[in-house]
Amino acid sequence: MTFKKPFRAGLMGLAVAALLGLSLSIGTVNRSYAEMAAPSAAAPAAAAPAEASAPAPACAADPDPKKAVLEKCTPNSGDTAWMLTSVALVLMMTIPGLGLFYGGMVRKKNVGDTVMTSFAITCLITILWVICTYSMAFTAGSPYIGGFSRAFLQGILSDISKGIGNPNPLAATIPETVYICFQLTFAIITPALIAGAFAERMKFSAMLWFIGLWAIFVYAPIAHWVWGPDGFLSSGNSDAMIKVLDFAGGTVVHINSGIAGLMCAICLGKRRDSGPGHNMVLTFIGAALLWVGWFGFNAGSAVTAGMQAGMAMAVTQFATATAAFVWMLVEWIHRGKPTVIGICTGAVAGLVAITPASGFVGPLGSLAIGAAAGIVCYWGVTGLKHMLGYDDALDAFGVHGVGGIVGALLTGVFAVEQYGGTAGLLEGNAAQLLNQVYGIVIVIVYGAIVSLIILKVIDAIIGLRVTKEIEQEGLDLALHGEAVQ
Repeated sequence: MTFKKPFRAGLMGLAVAALLGLSLSIGTVNRSYAEMAAPSAAAPAAAAPAEASAPAPACAADPDPKKAVLEKCTPNSGDTAWMLTSVALVLMMTIPGLGLFYGGMVRKKNVGDTVMTSFAITCLITILWVICTYSMAFTAGSPYIGGFSRAFLQGILSDISKGIGNPNPLAATIPETVYICFQLTFAIITPALIAGAFAERMKFSAMLWFIGLWAIFVYAPIAHWVWGPDGFLSSGNSDAMIKVLDFAGGTVVHINSGIAGLMCAICLGKRRDSGPGHNMVLTFIGAALLWVGWFGFNAGSAVTAGMQAGMAMAVTQFATATAAFVWMLVEWIHRGKPTVIGICTGAVAGLVAITPASGFVGPLGSLAIGAAAGIVCYWGVTGLKHMLGYDDALDAFGVHGVGGIVGALLTGVFAVEQYGGTAGLLEGNAAQLLNQVYGIVIVIVYGAIVSLIILKVIDAIIGLRVTKEIEQEGLDLALHGEAVQ
């Protein structure tokens, strides 16, 4: 089925109008939900005296994590089991998920280098995490960078015989080792996403240097700002200058990696030759693994097996399906045919956009965020890229940068206080939308400047880009001595 051009334009206008109408109606519906929920809230309150005699949790979290010192705690087995599962799910997103997703979109002569990049980044970031970046990101130090109390992961108590440990106050009910591994999977996939922007033309050695330095000087500080116990953008820090809502990584992961990818694309320049991806089935498998793994990414960010995790999982599914379907329709209208690569990319755009909002919005908000991601990110990988003329090979910025911005902004619009503790614009809290804008701008400016400095230094010392001959021959044989047959 194909559409004539006037009909395509009409359908596009209808889609935009429907999205706008949905956005305007959600505030009213959310208020009605809150009113319906209010009477039922009295029942748990009445039961409170009976529960007063129940034993306290083995290790309760301090309301202000930066002031909490938790020692000799017994982990909650349910939370621990869920977080162990989440670690495996999120690690699966990079190897094999992202490797296959990107690997299917490059040409056959470069697929080995592409999957090798995901694997090597996993190894490099793990080593740096043990040495310093976990401590820099997730221990108290200053509003701008953490301390070094966990450098080389020193000082961790994990007494198996007694069943006690000293958890990170940010995750009071699970062993710190589990929290370390969970946050490590985020630190791994974030720089791996950047590789989509410089695919098929960056030196493998230059990539390793860039990713290592970027993890230390960009990822760790920004993770501390937004998620650290005393970060100046952290919504959990009572003394934060700006309280940014980022449940699972809209700013820390997606805007951060997207901006770095854009800097890479600009510094490297366009590919000398390009062509269609060699295997859309690999991309389909990779997208499917990303979708499944993202439940650990978003629902796992609750760091407990509770109600917030349940809502985060639900809205992740709703937004992703909506974004993929909307992308398919927009591509069908615009280009006359829906594609496998298109619907897979749309699903990833939805996953990206719901990430910062997943612990703060409800089902209706997730539908609006998914629809917005499908439309805006499609424009990001088509119109915006061609308008500005950069070669973002696999659309790291168009999907993750643009999608992260969309999601972070709409979190400030659709946040529901009864779901995540903070109201958004539609519940009368316009200040939260401003906080989201400030957070986005700060992350973009810092990430762009420092990424550009790192790239320029590496280029001056060892060079960023492979030679013309290597690019034409393919990176697999020239850099790794092997090729897909």
